[in-house]
Amino acid sequence: MPVVLRVEGFQFLFYSNEGDPREPAHIHVRVDRDEAKFWISPDVRVAYNRGLNGRTLNRARQLVEEHQALLERAWNDYFS
Repeated sequence: MPVVLRVEGFQFLFYSNEGDPREPAHIHVRVDRDEAKFWISPDVRVAYNRGLNGRTLNRARQLVEEHQALLERAWNDYFS
């Protein structure tokens, strides 16, 4: 599970086995043991949330939006 980015205690990662057929580009965001998944293309949106409170989830979404290009590039580089 490659960690693509670490910011403010958030880890942005994806899993090496992302399904067959592979799901569209997305990123998992972890804070401690809690995790949310965001679709990153074409628009950032929450796929699921497991344990992040509203404030933390909102900040995670902001960070995904700020780093969307980098996260999508990392996804494409890894899975190409």
